Amino acid sequence: MTRLCYGGSFNPIHHGHLLVARAVAEAGNFDRVLLIPSAQPPHKPAAADLALPSERLALCQAVSDADPLFEASDIELRRSGPSYTIDTARELRQSGWPDVHWLIGADMLQILPKWHLYEQLLKEVTFWIARRPGYEIDWDALPSVVQPLRDRVVTAPLIEMSGTQVRQRVRQGHSIKYLVPEAVERRILGRRLYIP
Repeated sequence: MTRLCYGGSFNPIHHGHLLVARAVAEAGNFDRVLLIPSAQPPHKPAAADLALPSERLALCQAVSDADPLFEASDIELRRSGPSYTIDTARELRQSGWPDVHWLIGADMLQILPKWHLYEQLLKEVTFWIARRPGYEIDWDALPSVVQPLRDRVVTAPLIEMSGTQVRQRVRQGHSIKYLVPEAVERRILGRRLYIP
């Protein structure tokens, strides 16, 4: 079985995440997408509206319960401190994974050189880049060690959707139907997530 890792805060996971993941999984012939919510996202260290890691994992689990393409993982929730991708990749390799494939968005590609131990990470992980239509990657601004990733760019569907939008709608009492899977919507509303 070939697996594609997809990490993020998933605060909450929504259809935009899932459509992008499916597009890249199909392009790379992956059998499964491993959803990996960050315990402590390094780029969002003090986000006030970040749901508890256990809640974000449960939202990812609701997706995997409904769709066999997806599998939720608590690998980053079992560690303390910032959730660095290189630590996760190394743990997966130690558990027997021969290769670690990792999905990131084109926006994350632009800041990849700021990631923890990014040059080592590039040697240990095969990155797949999801580019959204209308978004141009500034390859000239990226170091030479990042340039080989040009061959693993997949154009994903154009979906204007964000976790921020979902959280705002919940706070305002508006429907989040069609923004998130039904099971995710039920859990958000049932657990009163994102309601101050």
